[in-house]
Amino acid sequence: MSGTGGGFVRRIGLFQATAINMSQMCGIGPFVTIPLMVAAFGGPQAVVGFVAGAVLALADGLIWAELGASLPGAGGSYVYLRQAFQYRSGKLMPFLFVWTAMLFIPLIMSTGVVGLVQYLGYLWHGMTQTQGDLVGLGVIALVVGLLWRGVEHIARITAVMWCVMIASVVLVIAAAFSHFDPGQAFTYPAHAFDLGSGQFWTGFAAGLTIGIYDYLGYNTAAYMGAEIKDPGRTLPRAIVASILGIMGIYLLLQIGTLGVVDWHRMLDPNSVASQSVASAVLEETWGKTAANVVTVLILITAFASVFAGLLGGSRVPYDAARERVFFRPYGTLHPRHRFPVLGLATMGVVTAVGFLIGRHTDLATLIQLLTTVMVIVQALAQVLAVTVLRRRQPTLRRPYRMWLYPLPSVVALVGWLVIYGYADKNSPGRHPIEWSLAWGAAGCVAFVLWARVEKVWPFGPKEISEEYVEQGAGGGDPDAAGPAGTRGDAASV
Repeated sequence: MSGTGGGFVRRIGLFQATAINMSQMCGIGPFVTIPLMVAAFGGPQAVVGFVAGAVLALADGLIWAELGASLPGAGGSYVYLRQAFQYRSGKLMPFLFVWTAMLFIPLIMSTGVVGLVQYLGYLWHGMTQTQGDLVGLGVIALVVGLLWRGVEHIARITAVMWCVMIASVVLVIAAAFSHFDPGQAFTYPAHAFDLGSGQFWTGFAAGLTIGIYDYLGYNTAAYMGAEIKDPGRTLPRAIVASILGIMGIYLLLQIGTLGVVDWHRMLDPNSVASQSVASAVLEETWGKTAANVVTVLILITAFASVFAGLLGGSRVPYDAARERVFFRPYGTLHPRHRFPVLGLATMGVVTAVGFLIGRHTDLATLIQLLTTVMVIVQALAQVLAVTVLRRRQPTLRRPYRMWLYPLPSVVALVGWLVIYGYADKNSPGRHPIEWSLAWGAAGCVAFVLWARVEKVWPFGPKEISEEYVEQGAGGGDPDAAGPAGTRGDAASV
């Protein structure tokens, strides 16, 4: 169904939405983080990190499912925070979300490009640092170029790349279990599960951070809520299906890899097992030729994840700008292909900068930094947003209501607080907590300056806009294009 008012068009169905999520989730992540997870836990008990990440992702995914089904607008969290917190703090929370999203979303993409170049090194022996940097920047430019077109083409491209992603992980899993050694996979070092040890919980927090990083992307389709067919049913199903599907894939991949590659080898940063662990699995099981073929598929998978992430992320500032909650130039769509021009261009540039930072520091630190930035404004705020909206907008149409409410919210809250609280310990000398607080403070300053120019709260009246409640009450089509096509009249208070 077409939106009105020159907004987005609803063309993305359940399969495509799930493919977009899974392509973003299972990109290069598990292929580069298995050694990081092993290092965090100090042995093959690292599988605990992927299980813990899955639990947190599912709990948080149910939050996204309720919010996305009820408020299916372009921008995802921006819409949810705008609706939930407008009553007390005006437009502060959605502005801060967009401010942080313009950093953490492209940083996530930059880790994918770092991993892509890392695996390319398996095929390109002797690749220099400069050559790797140039290749990564070229990949980012190619992704932005492909996204410079209509969403109907993007949906088909994403579906094809999703199939390549499935093929790559299936081949790695099949190779691993064709030569699987249970004794190697399930032999743990002494005191591996000593719950009374502070070292275990520090490792657990690091593993949880890496685990949730690997699952990030289950919310990608929610950023495109104004382009999803029947969002009340499609978004919850796509979110839950993608998390459960990737959880099974990750567990098989992790256990299978540990049953082929000695985990001690993964601790050597210069070894193939550390840099390209999936390639090492194929080389030891099916030979060098098979390893080369699967490495190519992994490179395509990494490319697909960056593609899907920038596709969804570039939509974030668009609706915010159109709703006068972010800088106005971000509210412009391409006149022909109908995509957010400035949002895509900005995130492309930040992705390039993040890629260079990751290449010249280390991947684990980059993951820790982007996660702490994300936790403050998005993750913790959305946990509160579900409860706030149930109280503030009880008549809001909710095609999906969170299972076992409020248990998933509590689980998600605890998980995000553990990640944030241990961030400095897991990145000694990098100060991710301090950097995240500094970025948030800078966002508050930017908001004050922006609010003064726009003459909104605290320099003007609050604007309470409950357009999603009004759409449901008016009996309108719930699958219309949301705020991009239909706006409720703002009531100043």
